[in-house]
Amino acid sequence: MEFRYLPMTEQDKQEMLSTIGVKSTDELFADIPESVRYNGELKIKPPKNEYALTKELTQLANRNVDTKSHTSFLGAGVYDHYIPSIVDHVISRSEFYTAYTPYQPEISQGELQAIFEFQTMICELTGMDVANSSMYDGGTALAEAVNLSAGQTKKQKVLVSKAIHPESLAVIYSYAKGPGVEIVEIEHVNGVTDLDQLEKELDENTASVVLQYPNFFGQIERLDRVRELVDQQKKTMMITSSNPLALGYLTPPGEFGADIVVGDAQVFGIPAQFGGPHCGYFATTKKLMRKVPGRLVGQTKDEEGRRGFVLTLQAREQHIRRDKATSNICSNQALNALASSAAMSSLGKQGLKRMAWLNIQKASYMKDQLERAGFEIPFSGAFFNELVVKLNDDIETVNRKLLERGIIGGYDLSRDNRKLKNHMLIAVTEVRTKEEIDQFVKEVGDICG
Repeated sequence: MEFRYLPMTEQDKQEMLSTIGVKSTDELFADIPESVRYNGELKIKPPKNEYALTKELTQLANRNVDTKSHTSFLGAGVYDHYIPSIVDHVISRSEFYTAYTPYQPEISQGELQAIFEFQTMICELTGMDVANSSMYDGGTALAEAVNLSAGQTKKQKVLVSKAIHPESLAVIYSYAKGPGVEIVEIEHVNGVTDLDQLEKELDENTASVVLQYPNFFGQIERLDRVRELVDQQKKTMMITSSNPLALGYLTPPGEFGADIVVGDAQVFGIPAQFGGPHCGYFATTKKLMRKVPGRLVGQTKDEEGRRGFVLTLQAREQHIRRDKATSNICSNQALNALASSAAMSSLGKQGLKRMAWLNIQKASYMKDQLERAGFEIPFSGAFFNELVVKLNDDIETVNRKLLERGIIGGYDLSRDNRKLKNHMLIAVTEVRTKEEIDQFVKEVGDICG
C-alpha cells in the first residue's frame, strides 16, 4: 500500500545525533535526574504495521457518534448547519490552505481579497463600520472587546449578563485578570437580562455592558432598552455577542447603537468538528478601528490605478512591543474565515435571510409540539433557533436514552446552573426536518413517561 510517512533509518538517526554533538538518545536526557526518569517499559500495546494500525484506528473511529449518523438537536455554541459543497472546494486550494500571514501583498492578493470580503460581509450583517479579518473564536473575541472597552474608557468595571454563553463568561474572567478589570454579573429573568439590576449596577465607573443577541437560551434581548440605560453614563459602551446567522433576519446590533459587536462565524461553512477550531469576528465603530485586535485588510490602488488589498491599521505593538500592546492577538483564522466567506457568498443575501427564517420557523414548530405533548417551556419571550424545555427527568439520563435511539439530545443546563436542573437547551436549525422534530418529541415523551 502507499505509505504516507516514512520512518527514519538507523543511519538517519546517527547522522542527526552526530550533527548536534551527542552519541546516543539517552545522552539527550542527561540533564534530567535519574530519580525522576521512568525506568521500565510502558504498558502499551506492541507496535503494528501500518495496514493493521489503520484498520484498528478506523474501527475505533467508526464507534464515534456524529451528525451524519445521528440527528442532532445539540447547539449551545456549536451548530449543525447546511454547508454549501463549494466551501470545501475553495478552502482545499493549496494557495489558501498553505498560506500564512500575507505580509507581501504583491504575492498575496487572493488571500487578502478573501479576508477583505469576509470583513465586508460581517459589517453588512452587524451594521458596524469596521470588522477585522477574524479571530480564534467568539469567546476570545468577546473577552478582547471587554479589555478594549476598559482601555478606551479608562474605567475598570464591566457589567456582563449571565445570559451569555457560560464558556465565554469564563474566558472573560481569564482575560480580565491581567489588566485588573472588575466583572459584575447581571442575572437573567425569564431567560433575558434583568434590566432592573443592570440599571442599579450602572454607574460612572462602568466601562461597558456585555450581552448576547440572541442569548445563550436563544432568547432575543431588548438592545434598544439596554442602549437607553447605557446612554445615561458618559463613555460607557455596549458590547454585543451575536450569532451572525440570526443577524440575517434580526435587526443588527449596529442599528441599536452597539459600540462593539463580536461573535462566532462557525454557523457559516464550518463543521462542528469536535468543538473547534472556529472563526471569531470583531466589528466596531469607525472611532475604535485603531484599537481593534487582530488583522485588518484595506482596499487601495497600485501605481497603475488597479484595485489592490493590503494589511493596514494594525498597531505594531502587537508584534514587536508586546509589553505595551492593548492586545497580544496578532494571528487569525484565515482559512476558516475563507470558509465563512464562501458560504455567505454561496447563500447570497436572500438565501442567508431565508436560512435564518427557517431556523426561526422550525424552532417555533418544535416549541409548539413540545407544549402540545405537555412539556413546560419556561421562557416566554421571542427566540431564534434555540429554546429551553423543562423535563421531569434528569437530562443526562434522557440524552443517554436518546442516543440509543439515534438522536443527539440538547444541552444539559444544570451543568452551569443548578437552578436549571432538568432543563434542556434544544437547537433546531434549517437542516432539521418535520419528521425529525416529531420523532424527537415522541422519543422524549416516551422516555419521560
